Amino acid sequence: MTKRVNIKNISVGKGCPLVFIAGPCVIESYESCLELAEKLKIIFESQKVSFIFKASYDKANRTSVSSYRGPGVKEGMKILSDIKKRLDIPVLSDVHCKEDIPTVAGILDVIQIPAFLCRQTDLILSAGETGKPINIKKGQFLAPWDMKAVVEKIQSTGNEDILLTERGTCFGYNNLVSDMRSLVIMRELGYPVIYDATHSVQLPGGQGNASGGERNMVAPLARAAVATGCDGVFLEVHETPEKALSDASTILPLKDLSVLLKQVLEIHKVVQTIS
Repeated sequence: MTKRVNIKNISVGKGCPLVFIAGPCVIESYESCLELAEKLKIIFESQKVSFIFKASYDKANRTSVSSYRGPGVKEGMKILSDIKKRLDIPVLSDVHCKEDIPTVAGILDVIQIPAFLCRQTDLILSAGETGKPINIKKGQFLAPWDMKAVVEKIQSTGNEDILLTERGTCFGYNNLVSDMRSLVIMRELGYPVIYDATHSVQLPGGQGNASGGERNMVAPLARAAVATGCDGVFLEVHETPEKALSDASTILPLKDLSVLLKQVLEIHKVVQTIS
């Protein structure tokens, strides 16, 4: 039996409505972040589905030292706190070092552990000890069954509000592949699974000093993941992806979101009737 994880008024897990985690890759400015959050809320409410707003305050694993990283933890938390209060929506961000945990714990509704850091024990334990729901991304270098040890680290803190996210697996150099079996295998660990449809189409380091991506594959893979039976979909969204300061090659254009939502929601209905 898959545990249900409650995030404010949202329940995530088997038998629950499909949940979405959506927002920009990185906080580019307060104004742009708030404007996108407002537009996302309108789109998701029009489809009568719940969403968690995500935005990174620090992209600490950029390919190049000159790449934009974000406003940092203090300014980033001010921005996300204001958006959370203004729009009454839950917020998520990824944390790269345990020193940030005390600052983010009072604001974030979900603490996310990045894929590259999913085996960093001290960071995971610090996040788990907050008692907040933890979304932990499976590293590109891990098999899905390897996540059992990661889950056990969080459980050791007494925290069982865990989401497991698939975001692609290394496939040779500068490439990722999505193995939909991963969603089934990770769910057998007893927790809801999320499919990251935008990071899964990355071509890591594919542009030399930056990662590339195959945006045209976001929708097909999202549909496949929902058909497989995931509990939620993670999507990075931007009004003008070509101008995005991070992951420009993989971000979903905001104008394409409504159509994709309708498609995956219809698929999810079918899956629920046969599962």
